[in-house]
Amino acid sequence: MSNLSTVEAKLPPGFRFHPRDEELICDYLMKKATRCDHHPLLAEVDLNKCEPWDLPEIACVGGKEWYFYSQRDRKYATGLRTNRATVSGYWKATGKDRPITRKGNLVGMRKTLVFYQGRAPRGRKTEWVMHEFRLEGPLGPPKLSSAKEDWVLCRVFYKNRETAAKQGMGSSCDGTSSSSLPALMDPYITFDQTQANFNDQYEQVPCFSIFTPNQTNQTLSPLTPHMEPIIPAKSTTPTFANG
Repeated sequence: MSNLSTVEAKLPPGFRFHPRDEELICDYLMKKATRCDHHPLLAEVDLNKCEPWDLPEIACVGGKEWYFYSQRDRKYATGLRTNRATVSGYWKATGKDRPITRKGNLVGMRKTLVFYQGRAPRGRKTEWVMHEFRLEGPLGPPKLSSAKEDWVLCRVFYKNRETAAKQGMGSSCDGTSSSSLPALMDPYITFDQTQANFNDQYEQVPCFSIFTPNQTNQTLSPLTPHMEPIIPAKSTTPTFANG
């Protein structure tokens, strides 16, 4: 049983590990960045070496979400561009970074990314989504050293048809501190997919990866069938009652 599952098992029925965005920033990521997290609940994961469908069980909550710490892999030592490529694909940023505040003060930012299989710019979009939280404002640079500010907290989930339908029903409740459960949980899919050309003021995050010639013609990962659950279609054959 994972660390997070152990915690949930000790909670009363109906309680779940589902911190707000500001709690992930102030109560988890900040402690990790300043080395005050002496008994870490969240695991560390190298996103460049792990496909989304292979995320460790230790980072999973209820079989639906993965929470973990990760360090951003800088393409250049003095630059801000991040390498988010894996063996079979890459994470691509979408929409605008969302500010996270506590008591009216900026404490962090949330970046939304979607996983694509293959190589940019011809990757195939999947339903895997990641929220990447980083420190900003008084908690972020230049208060922290370059090593500390590279720590991020990630939340990964699979946006299947059911969650997409729920998001559509609850879209009217969206806001800077809105939630998919009233006043508790943050909405997971809040980016505007119509914004294909993002504003210039937001950092674009391409992926970088080095492949040998014999890899360029490889087919997609053999693990692909496991990354998108197949939902059987409902029967359309009408039934008639006797009599």
